Amino acid sequence: MGFKFEKLIIWQKAMDFGEEINLLAESFPKREIYNLSSQISRAADSIALNISEGSIEQSKPEFNRFLGYSVRSIAEVVTCLHKAKRRNYINQGLFDKLYKDAFDLMNMTLAFKAQLK
Repeated sequence: MGFKFEKLIIWQKAMDFGEEINLLAESFPKREIYNLSSQISRAADSIALNISEGSIEQSKPEFNRFLGYSVRSIAEVVTCLHKAKRRNYINQGLFDKLYKDAFDLMNMTLAFKAQLK
C-alpha cells in the first residue's frame, strides 16, 4: 500500500533535496533564522509538497499546475543559494553541487510535466 506520488522519482529526489537544503539552512547565522534560513527551507519543502499535492488531482492540467509550482520553488531555492553565496554562508563548491542538484531536479520535473500533456 502507499500513495502513488511516493513512487515518483521526482518526489523522492525532491524529498532528498529538501533535507539537504534544510541542513544547509541550519548552518546559516542565527540572524537569518526568520529570513534566508526560513525562506530557503520553505521553498525547498514546497517542491515535494506540490508534487504530492498535485498527484492527488484527478486531471492532468491540475497536476501540471502543481508541477509548475514545484518548478517555481526550485527557482526560489536557486535564488536563495545565490544570496547565501554572496553573503559567504556557503563556498563555491557547495553552491555548485546544490545548483546542479536543483538544475537536474528542475529538468526532471519539466520533462515529467511535458509527459502529462
